[in-house]
Amino acid sequence: MNYHQSWAAKGQHYGGRNRHLLIRSMERAAVNIYKTDSSYEMLVFAPGRIREHFHLEVKGNELVVSYTPPDGFPRPDWVRREYSRGGFERSFTLNESIDAANIAAKYVDGVLQVTLPLIAGREATQHIIPVS
Repeated sequence: MNYHQSWAAKGQHYGGRNRHLLIRSMERAAVNIYKTDSSYEMLVFAPGRIREHFHLEVKGNELVVSYTPPDGFPRPDWVRREYSRGGFERSFTLNESIDAANIAAKYVDGVLQVTLPLIAGREATQHIIPVS
C-alpha cells in the first residue's frame, strides 16, 4: 500500500498565498497506517468533522479518502488558528493483497478508522535490492 504525495509535498514550488493553502490543506488530515496479521489499519486524524461528509471510494487500485465540509459551515474571524476543519483528499495505492470489496470505515472520537482486509495467501512480494 502506497501513499501518493501531491506535487506540493514533493517540494515543488507554487507561488504566493496558494502555496501556503496547499501545504496547510495537506496537514488537515494526518494519516497513520499499521499492519496486523489480517489487515492494514489506517487512522485518519480528522477531529471536528461530520461523519456523513466523509467519502471513501476505490477507483481501480486506488483508495481515495476525502472530506467536504457542509455548505454554510461557520468561518469565524480567527485571532489565532492552528487547526482547521476544512476539506481534504488523500489517495493511496492498493496492492493485490488487499480485499478492496470489504474495506470498512468508522468515525470514532475524531479519527476515521479504515480497515483494509488482506486476502490470505496474496501478500505482496518483497525483495531487497543491494546498493553497490
